Amino acid sequence: MRTIQWNAENSTVRMIDQTLLPVEYREIECENLAQLCEAIKSLRVRGAPALAAAGAYGIALASKLSSANDMESLLEDLKNAARIILATRPTAINLGWGVHRVIKAVSEAYDTAGIRDIALSEAQAIADEDVQINKTLGKHGASLLEDGDTVMTHCNAGRLACVDWGTALGVVRSAVEQGKDINVIACETRPLNQGGRLTTWELMQDNIPVKLISDSMSGYVMRHELVDKVIVGADRVTEDAVFNKIGTYNHAIVAMEHEIPFYVAAPASTFDFKGWEGSVKIEERDPDELRYMQGVQIAPEDVPVINPAFDSTPMEYIEAIITEKGIFRPPFLIDEVRT
Repeated sequence: MRTIQWNAENSTVRMIDQTLLPVEYREIECENLAQLCEAIKSLRVRGAPALAAAGAYGIALASKLSSANDMESLLEDLKNAARIILATRPTAINLGWGVHRVIKAVSEAYDTAGIRDIALSEAQAIADEDVQINKTLGKHGASLLEDGDTVMTHCNAGRLACVDWGTALGVVRSAVEQGKDINVIACETRPLNQGGRLTTWELMQDNIPVKLISDSMSGYVMRHELVDKVIVGADRVTEDAVFNKIGTYNHAIVAMEHEIPFYVAAPASTFDFKGWEGSVKIEERDPDELRYMQGVQIAPEDVPVINPAFDSTPMEYIEAIITEKGIFRPPFLIDEVRT
């Protein structure tokens, strides 16, 4: 089962509902754009590469649901759908990348049937390519891992964050596939515990050794020489910084202090070739994510909350960025990744 895919039987978007893991594995169907956008906002589907596929499938879904009979009206419907999808999660650049790629592809169609066919085929191509890209990225990254290494990671940058295989965890999977003995330390990743709920679950599914720690323990495990490398994913990479799940910056500082290599694994589609750190809007999430856990109140209801979804890590803290096009070590010109 891919994390997200098109269900051709009833023209819906099928995905694993990640909010239920690890207690329950359930696949859900998004029959309309509102359901898909809710799934993106509520993190039923999340992770940069998976969001690229979600955005692309969203345009394909909108094309199937549109009642427009002429090209101009149908294209306008798809542009409106694109605006709605893009508003769901502003920081994750892959979401927009997937949406815009499909919108660009359908502009070459000659009739409404062509628009609908191209929208779906392009979305499917994005999903299929993601798997191959992650495996290529994984092979590049595996060269950085030695037999017996323990890798610390943050949030979930595995197959659940992609269509399949994963970015940061894809590097681990590729190294294991090569016969290397790799252990993982997963940070729980508050407030929604993607590391504790998702990373540990999928690694245990693959029989890759993993231990769970609280986010505040990363300094402890690094100081006590329990970590050899740190590998994280990314939601956006600019010329001067990497945007990833909140808490990443803390780990990068501690890793540098202890001379532990800090790697970022991200496909070229995660790179923002025009932006810089100050130009990126950081998504601010619901304060109740910190006031409640699984419906149980854990803080005063009226306490003010700061809850950004992401932070930015300056390039000076990053040993290298692993992509499907190779390994790039800062400082580098971001356009090198484009070519």
